[in-house]
Amino acid sequence: MAARSARGYGPARLRAELRARGVGVALIEVALAETGDDGTLERARAVARRRLPVLQRGDRTRTAARLRDHLLRRGYAASVVARVVRECVGLPVED
Repeated sequence: MAARSARGYGPARLRAELRARGVGVALIEVALAETGDDGTLERARAVARRRLPVLQRGDRTRTAARLRDHLLRRGYAASVVARVVRECVGLPVED
């Protein structure tokens, strides 16, 4: 679990992967609590910094949308994604 989290996957993605493998809800919550929620924002920022150079081929609006979609697919909460996209691209996130 820690290895997947360290690779940049957010809590929602980790939860879904464990559920797909048949892990019980109680065990999933314990495992997620052990990884800690404190570093979620920092992990999302790190993922964005790694991905941003590839995404910056178009205009800022398209870059923001692509970065938003990438972070959401990685399993980060919408509030975390919105904050990271605002910090990295400087544009508000639109749904």
